[in-house]
Amino acid sequence: MAATTISIEQDQFSCSVCLEVLRDPVTIPCGHSYCLDCIEDYWNGAKQKGQYSCPQCRQVFNPRPLLSRNTVLGEVVEKFQQSGFQAAAAAQHLAKPEEVKCSVCTVRRSKAVKSCLVCSESYCAPHVRVHEDRFRGKTHKLVPAVEPLKQKLCPQHDKSLRLYCRTEQQCVCSQCVQDRHKGHDVVSVVDERATQQKKLQDASLKFGQKLKDTEKELRYVVRYIKHSTEAAVEESQRVFSKLIRSIEKQSNEVTEVMRVQERAAVSQAEELLEKIQRETVELRRTDAELEKISRTEDHIHFFQKCKSLHFPAKIVEMPSTDALQYMMYKTMRGALADLKDSLDETLDREFNRISDKVISLKETSNHSTSEKTKAKDTNIPYNSEPKTRTDFLQYCNDLLLDPNTANPYLSFSDGRRGVTTRSEPMPYPDHPHRFSSWAQVLCRAGMAGRCYWEVEWAGNGGVSIGVCYKNMGRSGGGSDSKLGHNSKSWSLDCSYSGCSFQHNKEKVTISATCCSRIGVYLDFRGGTLSFYNISDTMDLLHRVKTTFTQPVCPGFWVGLNSSLKLCSL
Repeated sequence: MAATTISIEQDQFSCSVCLEVLRDPVTIPCGHSYCLDCIEDYWNGAKQKGQYSCPQCRQVFNPRPLLSRNTVLGEVVEKFQQSGFQAAAAAQHLAKPEEVKCSVCTVRRSKAVKSCLVCSESYCAPHVRVHEDRFRGKTHKLVPAVEPLKQKLCPQHDKSLRLYCRTEQQCVCSQCVQDRHKGHDVVSVVDERATQQKKLQDASLKFGQKLKDTEKELRYVVRYIKHSTEAAVEESQRVFSKLIRSIEKQSNEVTEVMRVQERAAVSQAEELLEKIQRETVELRRTDAELEKISRTEDHIHFFQKCKSLHFPAKIVEMPSTDALQYMMYKTMRGALADLKDSLDETLDREFNRISDKVISLKETSNHSTSEKTKAKDTNIPYNSEPKTRTDFLQYCNDLLLDPNTANPYLSFSDGRRGVTTRSEPMPYPDHPHRFSSWAQVLCRAGMAGRCYWEVEWAGNGGVSIGVCYKNMGRSGGGSDSKLGHNSKSWSLDCSYSGCSFQHNKEKVTISATCCSRIGVYLDFRGGTLSFYNISDTMDLLHRVKTTFTQPVCPGFWVGLNSSLKLCSL
């Protein structure tokens, strides 16, 4: 008769307590089989309390059943073990050293997949199924396997930490709420977790926004430093160019003084030379006469003629060259050497003074930045604005108009502080920076810090007072070169009939009437441009907030027969 093949699996011969192949299998009255040691240990446990039940079906036996080895089952298990299946299957479920181990497995600890917060134990996959069958219908919270599980229990009452005491900010169990935490503000850990998680998310978002704002501010600070340096370098180059021109002018004047002295001395010498040449001609004539009478034998005739011959003892008085030489090579050279030494000393002294100011300003800025960092409630300083005219005047700038930018119909006065529009053009030389069509003019220096200046105006033609980038258009009569009518300029238009603000072809009508004196405040870093009426009081006309991307120059448009003057503050 052919042998019958029966397919068997390890689970068919596994103890539901240790989940390993049965050792000394015993069968209890309900029909379930266990290892002898496993069922004995289970019934001897403290949780049984005199009742003996099946770990699987929960059937209770009283009195305690007598246990004896199931011989037939034992022989089948031995044959199964001899087949080699059991060792391979068991090896697949053993826990690695770093993994959470099953609390129920005894000899070979399998990898735990779930932990029960109520039972405070971790289970492998088979024991999870046993746990679910055992506590079916009861609220046992299973979570992914964690270790050590004791941290999830109250150290005093050995109960699950399901509540959170907001008063003392710690997790508690239900027994703690009745004892030490009675009367405290207590919520479930789920609710508190949601609250705390929301707070952390909000804090993360707030901190992330602060980082973005700080990054944006630092990038703006980098641009501001570059623009400020560019404006300062441009102004220093302008001043030094003017100083060089002044030195060249003085050099030319000194050269001219020496040339005048040279011409005077040479003229004197040439006059004497002409006199010598005339006397030389006369001498030749006298010599010819002398030779003629020298050949005569008539002595009386000789005496009569020689009386008319005249040879002066002194021809001319030679001019002195010592004084001229001393002036040119001694006095002038010494004076110029003294001037050079004095100029070098002055330049060194002023350069050191400027350097000290720059270093002092940097240290003040660093100290100010440090103090702001320490402050709990930090206000961004460049967002603040001076309040009184005295505060504004500490940022005043001494401005001069740039003749190279002036439209030909503009005429200067007061040392290039005042300008008036005429009906006839001025003979200005061509220059690439000159406004060709609009009656406009810019100031020399570009600005990239906090600056304040005041302007007085008059005339029926009105004026425009504003700022612009240096790369604003200069030629043609289009909006690209008209102050306030493009993206590179801002202007306050003032007239006796009304007042308005212009930028990039957008006009804002201002209800107040412009005074004859207007104050302008620029905060380059803060992105603020403000215009004020200056009279007995200082009243704001208009303020615009923007972002300046490069240094700006004060600029003005002056209507026909109108005049404008930069005030000296």
